[in-house]
Amino acid sequence: MVDFLSFRDGETATQEPTVTLESFQGQSNATAVRIEPGEDARELIPFLDRISLVEVNFPAFGDGRGYSAARILREAGYEGELRAVGDVLVDQLVAMRRCGFDSFVPDAPFDADVVKASLERYEHVYQKTVDGREPVWALRHG
Repeated sequence: MVDFLSFRDGETATQEPTVTLESFQGQSNATAVRIEPGEDARELIPFLDRISLVEVNFPAFGDGRGYSAARILREAGYEGELRAVGDVLVDQLVAMRRCGFDSFVPDAPFDADVVKASLERYEHVYQKTVDGREPVWALRHG
């Protein structure tokens, strides 16, 4: 069973304590922040060069606001660790990875074989996202 999953090359920020977005804005030395649903990830954009970890909380698997936060941060140039935490299901890993998440701390541990199978299930993708993979239509039509 897997209770922490990372796709980052090199070090992860697993030991780094996170602060709330509100606390982060009032601190000069925090390098890890946690975004809750409804908070605006764009508030972090001026600080991306000093943030090593952004945790995005998913209190319920059906709450998709965290996907937008991930994409906003990656499109703004954030290269640090972007971690999905909470009610994250193995079925969501592919979509979360495509939005820019590179580590996961699910409430319920994942079965490693199921993770592998789900990530290898589809060879091609249909939409262009921040992960840089070529959509199948672009491969077909150049």
